Amino acid sequence: MASPTTACSEMTCMNMDESKLHYLQLLAQQYPSIRAASTAIVDLSAQLNLPKGTEHFVSDVHGEYEVFHHVLKNGSGSIKRRIDEVFSTLSAEERRSLATLIYYPEQKLPLILKTVVDEAEWYRTTLLRLVRLCRDISGKYPRARVRAFLPDDLAGIIEELLHEQENVKDKAEYYQSIVDTIIATDSARTVIIALVELIQRLAIARLHVIGDIYDRGPGADLILDTLMDYHSVDLQWGNHDILWMGAAAGSEACIANVIRIALRYGNVSTLEHGYGISLLPLASLAIDTYGDDPCQQFLPPLPDEQDDSSDERRLVAKMHKAIAMLQLKLEAQIILRRPHFQMNDRLLLDKMDPASRTIRLDGTVYPLLDAHFPSVDPQDPYELTVREKSLIEKLKLSFTSSTRLQQHVRFLFSKGSMYLVYNGNLLYHGCIPMNDDGSFRAVQMDGQWVSGRAYMDRLDRLARQGYFATDNPVRKQEGMDTMWYLWSGAQSPLFGTEKMATFERYFIGDKATHVEKRNAYYIFRDREDAARKILEEFGVNPDLGHIINGHVPVKVKRGESPVKAGGKLLVIDGGFAKAYQKHTGIAGYTLVYNSYGLLLTAHQPFESAQKAIEEELNIDSTAQILEHNNIRIRVKDTDLGKRIQQQIDDLQALLTAYRTGLIQES
Repeated sequence: MASPTTACSEMTCMNMDESKLHYLQLLAQQYPSIRAASTAIVDLSAQLNLPKGTEHFVSDVHGEYEVFHHVLKNGSGSIKRRIDEVFSTLSAEERRSLATLIYYPEQKLPLILKTVVDEAEWYRTTLLRLVRLCRDISGKYPRARVRAFLPDDLAGIIEELLHEQENVKDKAEYYQSIVDTIIATDSARTVIIALVELIQRLAIARLHVIGDIYDRGPGADLILDTLMDYHSVDLQWGNHDILWMGAAAGSEACIANVIRIALRYGNVSTLEHGYGISLLPLASLAIDTYGDDPCQQFLPPLPDEQDDSSDERRLVAKMHKAIAMLQLKLEAQIILRRPHFQMNDRLLLDKMDPASRTIRLDGTVYPLLDAHFPSVDPQDPYELTVREKSLIEKLKLSFTSSTRLQQHVRFLFSKGSMYLVYNGNLLYHGCIPMNDDGSFRAVQMDGQWVSGRAYMDRLDRLARQGYFATDNPVRKQEGMDTMWYLWSGAQSPLFGTEKMATFERYFIGDKATHVEKRNAYYIFRDREDAARKILEEFGVNPDLGHIINGHVPVKVKRGESPVKAGGKLLVIDGGFAKAYQKHTGIAGYTLVYNSYGLLLTAHQPFESAQKAIEEELNIDSTAQILEHNNIRIRVKDTDLGKRIQQQIDDLQALLTAYRTGLIQES
């Protein structure tokens, strides 16, 4: 209940200002009587003492839909751990089968039913087990919340089963009759699916995605479809996400980067099949411009089933080179119109000498691996050709007109942000830019120097401006240019590196030029004092809070630990993307924060959903307890608890207003 300092006293109610009175009058429409307000206070006060819901953290999934979907379904092992606790007397095989049924009910049910002798008995046993598990998991939630997750036509039946009074003998036959009737009416399959979906929803109260849904793997669009249907989710933008968001907004440089990355990794499925963006105009330009050019530096990865001379692979290489050259020009145009980005060191086309096949960088002359640049005018190297201008306009129209892409990007804006403070933890994808002395790097924006949290907030607003400021072309262009800067700028918190060596990797053989020096943050993130300083900057208690970070894969095979800064900073990018797994040695980290503390899980490569279903091969994972609380964390200790307490305080004020006659009951 509200304390005397927070509840509205009779005297304060009598002297209430107009705006507060107006608010209470609106609240009275929802709670029109003393009884209604009192009942709500009782209900909300009880919720404060429930155990905290389980939070699930994932990062850098990079289009790997199948493994992401599986980790989401099993809650990073949360459901399996609960099965092992509740059904400790069952065999390991029975518990594994039950877990697989919960993860993939529609696919697993027909396979199981082929092997059972007594179908009715199997249904009866399975229904009772699922009800028992569901009853255990639902203990963290008020009944109204559980009911909201149930299909309307099954809500009454399932609620009766979930709230069965096992010790009341008179009701035993009643509950048994419900189960028997479900089976007799051929409704068991429907009820089982409803129960397992409820278990999956209740097992995880909140999902946090710490950036980089896009690129590398082919299923980013499917991941976003899944997230849009998820019951409770937030996202912290990664550099790959902001690139696609900029492309959807119409940023030409972002569009060129998105296409180049897709071609470089031999993955255009998301573009063509996911979002209906045709690359035929690019193919036409590439053939005409680079018809006889082998484009050796731009050949995509070689699939096992193709030989090195395939016509398709050669065409992709030509397209790859054409979009890379277009990207370099478009990026230069941003750099020239935004001098405050301080990126003149990335203006490289004018430093080339195609005749001698060399380039001069920082006083050193390097030989070029490729010096065939028919689209580059030596007198004006950053000017687009007529064909390039036509191409980028067509591509821009495709990106801005893709209904599904626009839906996904609007979702990223509505549920996402540069950072998030949630339940006493600070979540962000990349870094907080720092100087070599450990101070926050200050950047000049709009005539002011900003750093730390203020810098992140300003970038967040500019990114939204780049997408939504359709009524002001100048402001929209500024925002779109900022989204590109967030992808590759030296002081970008999402990138965290002094340069993106795109040109050097394609055209210069000397690997010393390929080095991308990281921001000083990546040195200081190992130090507890630096982590505490960052937490304080964002208003988080450094004694209790943690930084949850992604972006840079943890190289486990080299002995690197994801737990840094004395446990204050946790890096959960362990290599979901297959392209990174040879460097990390694992297939990703995930984090679970439940009412007892923090649990970090390291995952081994996932074979396939088909094997998980048919052979019950769950992803091989190793869990590490980072923090364990002897006293369970309650809802009252969370952000949700603060909001509930505010509701209680408001209802207490409404009660006082009723009782003093300031507001009349309806």
